Formats: sequence, C-alpha cells, structure tokens
Amino acid sequence: MASRARGAAASEETLSSKDGVTIFVRSWEPAPAPRAVVVICHGLNAHSGLYAWAAAQLAAAGFAVFALDLRGRGRSEGERFLVRDIADYVADVHTTVMAAKSRHPGLPVFLLGHSAGGVTACVYALDHGSELAGLISESFAFRVPAPMIVLTVMKSVSGLIPRAKVLRLKSRDFSRDPQVVAALDADPLIANEAQPAATIAALVRANDRLLAELGRITLPVLILHGTADKVTLPAGSQLFFDRAGSSDKQLKLYDGHVHDLLADYGKEGVIADIIGWIDQRVPAAA
Repeated sequence: MASRARGAAASEETLSSKDGVTIFVRSWEPAPAPRAVVVICHGLNAHSGLYAWAAAQLAAAGFAVFALDLRGRGRSEGERFLVRDIADYVADVHTTVMAAKSRHPGLPVFLLGHSAGGVTACVYALDHGSELAGLISESFAFRVPAPMIVLTVMKSVSGLIPRAKVLRLKSRDFSRDPQVVAALDADPLIANEAQPAATIAALVRANDRLLAELGRITLPVLILHGTADKVTLPAGSQLFFDRAGSSDKQLKLYDGHVHDLLADYGKEGVIADIIGWIDQRVPAAA
C-alpha cells in the first residue's frame, strides 16, 4: 500500500518492500507526459533527497524520475545503515521499479546507481534485467582503496561483529563544492553515519558475484567515473566496461572530478551526458 503526499518539488510516498519493510520514495513527473523513466539508487552516506537537482534536470528533459531510500537509510524503515545481503537492497529497487512501471506502462526504464548503489544496480541487472532498458553506473564501488586482505577479513568477521562500525566516509571526498560538503555535514539523515561490518561484507560478497558474472549484463550500459575519486577507484569502472557483456556500452572518465559526479563542480556536463545517452536509446526502447 502506498501513501502519497504531494510536495513542491516532488511527490513523496512509502512502498512496502521485501518482508514488509516500508521504503520511502520520491518522484518527479515531467509535463505534459514522460518519454521514459529513470530510477535512482543511492549509495552510502546518501538518500533520495540528495538527487533533487539531478532529478529536476531529468524531469525537465521529459523523464519521470523515481528515487528511493534503501532500507535502513534516509526515511525508510530498517536498522540504520545495516544490510546483511545486497538482495534486500535489490528487493527495494525492484519494488520501486515495478511501482514506476505500473504508473507508466510501456515506457522504457533506466536504472542509475551511484557508488554502492551501483553495486546494487548491477546485481539488479543480473536478476531483473528484463525490466530495464538500460543501466547507468556512476562512481561504481567495484574497486575501493582498502586492501583486498582487509575486505576478505571483513567477510569472515562480519558474522561475529555485524554491527561494528568499520567505515566512515568523509563528506569532503564527495564534492569539491564547499557548499555541498557543508550541506552533507549538516544533513540529519546521514549525521554520524558509519558503515557496519555486515554492510561492508554484503557489498564485498556482491562484488565477488559481479566479478564472476559481469559478462551476463547485456543491457545498454553507461559507466561514469571521476579520475580524482578517493572513495571508489576508476579502475573498477574500467573493469566493468571491459567485462560487461553488452555490445552497447560506454565509459566516460571526468578529469579531476571526485566521487559524486552529480554534486561536484561540472555536474551540468555530467547530467547532459546522461540525458543525451538516454535520448539516443529511448526511440529504440519505446
């Protein structure tokens, strides 16, 4: 059951996901009617509200936009910041995708995943690829600066200390814009956010699966990464591009840009690239 409230910038609603967990979703509708749908999946230290600017640009280009708060994050239900299996995040995305499709039957749906949300989006493409017309990966968290041995140990110990806080990300690594950094530091929905061991282990296991199965992703794929990203490594996006099974795939590296390309200096060029890429594929997908 969805409860809806119309706000000035977006509609807000709640949807029932896997195991009855209530997830919070924002949506933006273009006028007069959308040509396609874009679903946005955020990563760590984020929530759907941080994509209001990008969503407004997409809506102005004629796309209906749906952005969810993954369980345990933003305004969704669930233990704060903890997930034991990325399949739970995938279920939240699927709930959102199916709601979007029910309201816009016949329109192509594109899934945009940022950072750890890109991991979720790629797993979604493996498990529910037939629901999508294309996949957009921004700052893919496929390779990270942490040593591989640390990530391997995390998988082993997460069962013993699932709630141990093992990772804190710095807002200044997300954007070069001091106003964005200040807003992130003041945001109560991500205040004092630290990632539990179980969450990091779930992401590592998901990436292990992706390493083995990326060749099964045959959707059109757009992969975006900043060369100065300190949170996730551009090499991970390059590996995704090299291994993706799609014949329609594109990798764009933005020189000097940092982790959140849609909140960094130069974001206007990034969103223009995304809109242009979708535009080229909507006629064939519709």
